[in-house]
Amino acid sequence: MEALPLDEKINDLKVVLKVEDFQQLLDALIRRDYQVVGPTLKEGAVVYDSLTRVSQLPAGWTDEQQAGHYSLKKRSDQAYFGYGVGPQSWKKFLFPPRITLWKQKSPGEAPEPAELPQDAPRYAFLGVRACELKAITLQDQVFLTGPFIDPIYQARREKVFIVAVNCGQAGANCFCASVGSGPQVTQGYDLALTEVTAAPEAYFLVEVGSQAGQTLLNEVTHRPATGKEVAEARQVVERAASEMSKSLATADLKDFLYTNYENPYWAEVAGRCLACANCTLVCPTCFCTSPEDVSDLTGQVTEHRRRWDSCFSLDFSYLHGGSVRPSRQSRYRQWLTHKLGTWQDQFGEIGCVGCGRCITWCPVGIDLTTEIRALRQAAATLTAGTETNPKSDER
Repeated sequence: MEALPLDEKINDLKVVLKVEDFQQLLDALIRRDYQVVGPTLKEGAVVYDSLTRVSQLPAGWTDEQQAGHYSLKKRSDQAYFGYGVGPQSWKKFLFPPRITLWKQKSPGEAPEPAELPQDAPRYAFLGVRACELKAITLQDQVFLTGPFIDPIYQARREKVFIVAVNCGQAGANCFCASVGSGPQVTQGYDLALTEVTAAPEAYFLVEVGSQAGQTLLNEVTHRPATGKEVAEARQVVERAASEMSKSLATADLKDFLYTNYENPYWAEVAGRCLACANCTLVCPTCFCTSPEDVSDLTGQVTEHRRRWDSCFSLDFSYLHGGSVRPSRQSRYRQWLTHKLGTWQDQFGEIGCVGCGRCITWCPVGIDLTTEIRALRQAAATLTAGTETNPKSDER
């Protein structure tokens, strides 16, 4: 093992980790009391779960994704990370789908917080893609900036060690390159891996992104990367970028959506939408929640919980007297306009990272990128029609 000098510039460090030494990385994380979470196969999908051995990774498997379709198939090699993204995101670990905020054990007693900062789990995320890393930074803006900070998210986020993985292939629904979130990770990681399988001997090119990552790598067998190996790893990511067939033009997107709030095309897409909320549940950046209060059978313990909700739910926009968005059209328009438009007013950038999950897991295959293009075409048609047949001001 060749230890990395701690005074060397971290961002310039590139080393090679052999596949047979990969287990050492997990062992080093476990020795530090991290709960390693990474991709594994379960119920016909790649999901994130606790890992202790690299043999639990989906080696030799990939996914096929289309609009409204997801399936697994065998690869021709034994790549550990040769898939796109599955139905889950890392959001579920930092911002749990359902969590108890406080509980009261008996009437008259003061409520107690259910999770103290020191009780937050200590996670090591293994296999975080560039789009997913971007999604985490967007959630950071939601929960860690401004006058109100979420203490549960903050405590979990501060303890996370991130091992990112550069994409080696693009899924059919990926469009991260066009929104600037991938396929290569650029920041926010402790270690970043690029899996090279085409070489005579498969290996990982490892880049160090933090002092914690550098210290951990000192416990793992590795060697300096050659110029050839660095170039091979770069080609892996470039190939993934070139494979993307979908894109989203974002330059004028906010203003376009604001001026097309009444575009009749919204009714067309709403006619296909089931308002099932699948797109928001698989989205790695959506953050809508609703509160709920429950008690045990004895009535002695009461809990106040927070659970994920969706702007597609009729009750989510309920105010006294009824919902302010009673139609599917209004709810779909709210979701897309917020994700791509008003999110920019709130946080300075769009809330979409181009992972394509909303396309894959939509039961009717609604494609966000296609709908934006269709909306633009509908707007252009309306404009052309107005210019051809201007309304007369004469009375």
